Amino acid sequence: MTEIKEVSVIGLGYIGLPTAAILAANGIRVHGVDVNERNVVAINNGEVPFVEPELGDFVARGVEEGMLKASLEAQASDAYILAVPTPFNEDYSADLSYIEAAADGIAPLLTGDELIILESTSPPGTTEHLARYLAAARPDLEMDQLLVAHCPERVLPGYVMKELVTNDRIVGGMTPEAAELAKKLYETFCKAEILTTDAITAEMSKLVENSYRDVNIAFANELSTISDKLGINVWELIELANHHPRVNILQPGPGVGGHCIAVDPWFIVAAAPEESQLIRQARITNDSKPRWVVSKIERQMAESNSPVVALLGLAFKKNIDDLRESPALQIALELAKKNPQTRFVISEPNVDVLPASFAHVENVELVPTAKAIEQAGTVALLVDHDEYSTIEPSQLEGKRVVDTRGQWRFISNLNLGKTEALENIHA
Repeated sequence: MTEIKEVSVIGLGYIGLPTAAILAANGIRVHGVDVNERNVVAINNGEVPFVEPELGDFVARGVEEGMLKASLEAQASDAYILAVPTPFNEDYSADLSYIEAAADGIAPLLTGDELIILESTSPPGTTEHLARYLAAARPDLEMDQLLVAHCPERVLPGYVMKELVTNDRIVGGMTPEAAELAKKLYETFCKAEILTTDAITAEMSKLVENSYRDVNIAFANELSTISDKLGINVWELIELANHHPRVNILQPGPGVGGHCIAVDPWFIVAAAPEESQLIRQARITNDSKPRWVVSKIERQMAESNSPVVALLGLAFKKNIDDLRESPALQIALELAKKNPQTRFVISEPNVDVLPASFAHVENVELVPTAKAIEQAGTVALLVDHDEYSTIEPSQLEGKRVVDTRGQWRFISNLNLGKTEALENIHA
């Protein structure tokens, strides 16, 4: 194949839809595929079913120009990009059922020499599994007719449309031909360096990048619990330590969330359990942090005379609506279930309704930020949305405050007592 003119993107979520939209903006006709009919209808109306700055303009333009169309089933194309979820099972092994379902959808359409790219973050060996799965589904095709590659995404939610263009990419092919063809496709929109390797190394590179960050966040989170025990301001401690020319400690927080850092390290642990002790411990440390925050909030609740608690933020990071693996969501659910007599007013400016996980929890309500703070005796900041940075000290006077992101640590003349300040930088 010398030129790719049409691409099917399977999975139109937080990664698939931006990829589809930017390909369409760069002259590639894109068939988007998603199992959610409501999302398909929204996209075909030029709308984005989630929060991501600038994406709406790309989608609207792609649909209007006839370069982007969504459907429930894959269409015959020159290339296929699989951007579907890869959650982990109870034993932390990867659930590959979404990848296999996507393969089932495209297998009947293959004629040979099409490019098939797996973008989903995957354990080592998944791209080879995909190639063999497709070969088994299409025994009439030779293995060398299947050009299969892995190209993990490297973007930060909230900055996806910029980082798709500016971030370096790694492309790993089952064959050198597959890697080079995938590189050529990504060069249509990516202006940064595109590095080629084999598929298993590309898979491992993404897992290593996020595990590196997870381990460093775990160090910061452990510092915050140690500092709390010793009566040390963790923010000042880290700021002072970071003045060393070779020290760059991250900021601690209420846990680690999102579709990458909270998941990817477990794929390494599952692949090499005896050799990944540090990576495993970092996951345990970060996964335990929400429960620690719950205990800190409950301590402040006990000191308050009000039966109302305000919880600010549910997303896994600031200024987005993504709740996947969110420690803030976990904290809110645990607090509400453990304290049925307490009323929890929740602010999350990026969503219109509470998620389904609150369906049978009766003591929670989604309210505007100012109203939540006004009604509450205890205020817990769980996500550092920009909206919360404009809160005035007078709004918090007389209330018990838990700041898990350190967003209010620079507010002066505020008599809050000892604010529990923990923060996290993560994607």
